[in-house]
Amino acid sequence: MSEFFGFFDDEKEERRERAETVDDGKLRLHQEELDISKNRVETGEVTLSKEIVEERKIVDVPVTHEEVVIERRAIDHEVSDSPISAEETIHIPVSEERVEVGKHTVITGEVSAYKREVEETRHIEETLKREEARVDTTGDPHVVADEDDPRH
Repeated sequence: MSEFFGFFDDEKEERRERAETVDDGKLRLHQEELDISKNRVETGEVTLSKEIVEERKIVDVPVTHEEVVIERRAIDHEVSDSPISAEETIHIPVSEERVEVGKHTVITGEVSAYKREVEETRHIEETLKREEARVDTTGDPHVVADEDDPRH
């Protein structure tokens, strides 16, 4: 049984030696790519409220009132049967329009507010790095490039 396990140990040793003495190799190439993320940030606030504004209004209102016009006329000494007395009086009521001012509230308009999302495009410019393979030769070795590589 120990020979059986020894067989695998020899194979591991042989693989290690091959890795150290290979005639071909690989070079891993890297490049940078953009990682773009978006974060929602609060940019401000809108507050809707009401304020009371007072303004002085001057309105011309036409009003009427009554006047009593006293006219005297001379009468040429006509004879009268009535005795002279202070008991005869005439009452003439006089009126006028008076302005009464009241106030009432009316709705003159409405203000509403809402939010909407507007999409726009921002132009982002960034410099990215990448690695490219460079093949330097010494002497006159025969090098064959891969046909699938677009850089050749």
